[in-house]
Amino acid sequence: MNQNSDAAPLIDFSTVVVVAKSPINRIVLARIVERTGLRPIVEAPETAAATLLSLTPGAIVLDGGTDNRECHHLGVTIASARRACGGASPAVILLSSKVGTPQSLGLPGVVDTVIAKPITPEKLQPVIERLIAVARS
Repeated sequence: MNQNSDAAPLIDFSTVVVVAKSPINRIVLARIVERTGLRPIVEAPETAAATLLSLTPGAIVLDGGTDNRECHHLGVTIASARRACGGASPAVILLSSKVGTPQSLGLPGVVDTVIAKPITPEKLQPVIERLIAVARS
């Protein structure tokens, strides 16, 4: 992470990391992030951990795939980033194939909000904007 030896990492609130296995979903999600005026950084689940270790975005959008587990391995990396930042940043949104909450899906402490698929700009954009605003304050 970008941090000094005794300082918390700097959070880049203008950046949202988008993690999805499907290239099409990555493109669609990146366009929705761009509509918020924020900069998307798009990753496949296999490469996302390295990106999350090198920067601390304001938010992360995880596409859980058909079983909600495509990005499950990133939980440890995200939890570590949050501890380093001293709180709830980066904010995390899980795009889920099931309706539920972070608690009901077994992801409390790592995921802030669950949005059921299908994902539309009208559903995702206001959530990104709200979570970034809360994290900045």
